[in-house]
Amino acid sequence: MIREEVVFGPIHSRRLGSSLGINLLPEKGKICTFDCIYCECGWNKDGRNDTQLPSAEKVCKALETKLQQCQKDGVNIDSITFSGDGEPTINPEFPQIIDDTIRLRDQYYPNSKITVLSNATMVHKPEVFNALRKVDNPTMKIDAPTNEWIEKINHPAPGYDIHRVVEALKQFNGDFILQTMFLKSRDFDSSSAEVLNGWMDIVRQLKPREIMVYTIDRPTPEEGLQKFTVDEMRAFVQPLIDEGFVIQIKG
Repeated sequence: MIREEVVFGPIHSRRLGSSLGINLLPEKGKICTFDCIYCECGWNKDGRNDTQLPSAEKVCKALETKLQQCQKDGVNIDSITFSGDGEPTINPEFPQIIDDTIRLRDQYYPNSKITVLSNATMVHKPEVFNALRKVDNPTMKIDAPTNEWIEKINHPAPGYDIHRVVEALKQFNGDFILQTMFLKSRDFDSSSAEVLNGWMDIVRQLKPREIMVYTIDRPTPEEGLQKFTVDEMRAFVQPLIDEGFVIQIKG
């Protein structure tokens, strides 16, 4: 599902409520440092017709127009959410866009939160990290605990290293949200002891303020993926719940 607008919605999000989306990637394409087997936007190779990234100026204008219209219509916005068709932090003007968004949020919807959904592949870059520190909900993804397992579920771009990502995320000192997809494929199982125990070890290192655990809810590019029930996922993460971690589970 490619978003053909820079600003879209608001839509109802099972995790964020009424969410106004911002797409910092091509309007008719997909660019991402991951190529996840479960991505609702499809495979990267199928979204290469458009590679033009929106400028900070274009995003700012589109967002202000949308916020003005939503305010006029009395539309509630719980979250202004950077998601879109791939990884938002690869837009080179991401830091400026965050500053503009904060200013416009404060002007039009001061009670809404700013959320960035990121796969954390760029968080080691100081300018990206500093921008993420300014938003209410920096939501960082780790689906598996090793490079080998991440290759099976996320198909990262060359150079990805989970150890570098974990070290970069430690800079948040726990003040971020960790997001993890739970599923089963032909060669990957989030509930296997190796994957689950390794992931929980990373959680204990990072101590995020909240964890979002969820499973597939929409069509996926890879066929044959299996979802888990909420009860199953709760059982998987029960040791962390018992340790006091705040975990949101969505089926």
